[in-house]
This record gives sequence, structure tokens and C-alpha cells, in this order.
Amino acid sequence: MRKLYFFILLILITFPVLSQNRAYGDGEWFKFRVHYGFVTAGYATLQVNQENLKGKQVYHVVGEGKTTGMSRWFFKVEDNYESYIDKEKDIPYRFIRQIDEGGHTKDIQIDFDHVAKIAHIQNKKHDTSYVRTISPNVQDMVSAFYYLRNNLNMDAIVIGETVDLNMFFDKENFVFRVKFLGREKLETEFGKIATLKFRPYVQSGRVFKEKESLTVWVSDDDNKMPLLIKADLAVGSLKASLIEFKGLKNSFNIILD
Repeated sequence: MRKLYFFILLILITFPVLSQNRAYGDGEWFKFRVHYGFVTAGYATLQVNQENLKGKQVYHVVGEGKTTGMSRWFFKVEDNYESYIDKEKDIPYRFIRQIDEGGHTKDIQIDFDHVAKIAHIQNKKHDTSYVRTISPNVQDMVSAFYYLRNNLNMDAIVIGETVDLNMFFDKENFVFRVKFLGREKLETEFGKIATLKFRPYVQSGRVFKEKESLTVWVSDDDNKMPLLIKADLAVGSLKASLIEFKGLKNSFNIILD
């Protein structure tokens, strides 16, 4: 369950939704329902606020995920992820991960120095700190979502093409890869929506059936917001659906026919 919630939040906030226009701004907010069939397992939210960090204008993005109801009796999850993103350069200056997943806890802060290409990592739970080298143009798992919304051109991608992104998580660099599957009309809480369909690559094994077990739908408009995630698990399947939103920077279109 712990790995499952990590992957859900990872996809919600790092999925490469592609646009030439600025896709978000101050006050944007999303709420997702995580469910097995008709049973709600929990909720996840994303909030954007404009702030100042050490004299730099940034977007402070907060992602939270929590189990609810009976799911909380079996496995309590309270996750908090934050990123401070430069408003002009779309790069992260600070990343925070605070989690409590069935008693497994972490409290980590990472400060990025993109000039020196290093990350200063503080493990507040164990009162330790260390430095790691970072890849060029590296993103954290929150900032990546917003970087890709603003900097990749959806018109240039073709069905079957993959997109790679340099990411840094906890204390290591890795490449996050997704495949574009095409366009599809999707029934949602808000009506029928034109979407872009992707398949992220994940590690097969105890949680997922195979490395292509996730499918993600995002709105095919200038917002490029995630609408639905479907995960085929080793046992059963799970979905995360967008149920509420506010503060969109661009118009949101519903198919009327």
C-alpha cells in the first residue's frame, strides 16, 4: 500500500502534460478521489500559491494524500509533498517530503543549487545532512509536472513516442519515462472531455502486474490537468479521479455532442 500511494502521487504531480502556453498560476487547486471500484480509499490534492523564497519569486506547490474511512483502519497514509519553483525558469529551489504511511515516516528537505549542480539534503527525522550531485535540468517529483506543462509542445509528439525527464528523489537521480498513446474522449465528473492518453513505465513486481500497468488521461486543452489514473495491480485495480478544481488559468472545455 505504501508503494501504491507513492506511485499515485508521483503520477498526479509529475505526469508530462504538454503545452506551449503557461498552463497554471497562483490559486490553482485540484482534488482527486482514490478508489477501488465504488469504495473510496483516500484523497489527494494539489495547491499552487505565489510566494517569495530567499528573495526569489516562486510558485509554492503543495501535494497531499490521505487515506479515509475503513481504508484508514487498515493502513493510515498522511503524505505531504512541497516544491518551490522559480516562476520564470521553471526549476525547483526546494523540495519537501513529509510522510506517515502505516507507521513508516520520513521528513526530508532538499535544496537545489543548479549552478553548482548539487543538492543539499536534510533528513530531519534522523538529524543528518549530505550533498549529492544532480543531473542537468533536474526536477523534483512535484516541479516536474509543472515544468512539463509549460515547456513541452504537444503538437510535436506522435503516438507511440516516449518522453524522458531527469528527476531527483530522496538522494538519487533517475529518468522518468512515459509513452503517448493518443487522444480519447473521456466521461468524467464534469461531462465528456477531450483527453490525451499516456502510459508511464513502472517497475513490475509486488505492486504492479507489469511495467506498463498504469494509464493516465489528461485534458487536451491549455490547462493539461490530470483527469484519471488507472492502475492494474498485482491484486485488482485502482483509480484516481479528479473530482474538484478551481483557479484554472485557462478555459476548460466540455464536449456537448
